[in-house]
Amino acid sequence: MYEVNRSVVVIKPKQPLLDWLNTLPFDQEDAPLTLENLRQDCNALLVPPVEDFADCRDFIRQHWRDIFEAELADWDQDESVWPEKRTPNLFQQWFEVEIHSVLTDLVTAPLSREAFEPLTLDTPAD
Repeated sequence: MYEVNRSVVVIKPKQPLLDWLNTLPFDQEDAPLTLENLRQDCNALLVPPVEDFADCRDFIRQHWRDIFEAELADWDQDESVWPEKRTPNLFQQWFEVEIHSVLTDLVTAPLSREAFEPLTLDTPAD
């Protein structure tokens, strides 16, 4: 086992995100979205090591917009359907931020990393 020099932030959707998702025109034939199933497999983000939420608050304050927009883009890349006024307050209404200060790697294989290719959201899809 190895302790990793990062902490983990889990972004958990709240009811307003589900309400927004239900306005989008995508096929839900398999199973309708529920808050419970949205919260079962949330995005987890590695952040600088922290002791508690207070230590991570500044990091989240600096990056809330990127996190918010990445969450929205996961569902629909068309910015015209996103909430117009994305604010820190709206981010807090739509998402619970869960902090985990210790990250332990239980796998013996070395970590691998790929460069993140950010979405170009203002370019129309082919």
